[in-house]
Amino acid sequence: MSRQEEFTIATRGPGLYEFTDKVRAFSDGRGEGLLTLFVRHTSCSLVIQENADPEVRADLAEFFHRLVPPSDDPSMRYLKHTYEGPDDMPAHIKAALLPVCLTIPVIAGRPALGTWQGIYLFEHRRAPHDRRVVAHFVP
Repeated sequence: MSRQEEFTIATRGPGLYEFTDKVRAFSDGRGEGLLTLFVRHTSCSLVIQENADPEVRADLAEFFHRLVPPSDDPSMRYLKHTYEGPDDMPAHIKAALLPVCLTIPVIAGRPALGTWQGIYLFEHRRAPHDRRVVAHFVP
């Protein structure tokens, strides 16, 4: 039987916020199946990334900041959607480039992640947010 749950991930600004433990607790003991994660927002993303070295997370955040700088950067002056500040439209662009949904196999009640893989919400906005991620497990 399928099951759903919603996680809330509190963010404090741009960066990667790991929530692998919440996902493991949700899928614990469920046997074999598929787990889908979906973030219910348009200015953050979901990613599976290395969870051993925090420099990986810092480098990814810096890369995407350089790839899509704030709208007050001269290279981004063409942006029109800036109502919520200079990080508004760049956050939407980053969310369009990165996944907002992940599908993960579950084997013996555990997400089939590699040794160094963790599940992250990638926050693209400067202000703190409570982000909601829906988890759906199908055996």
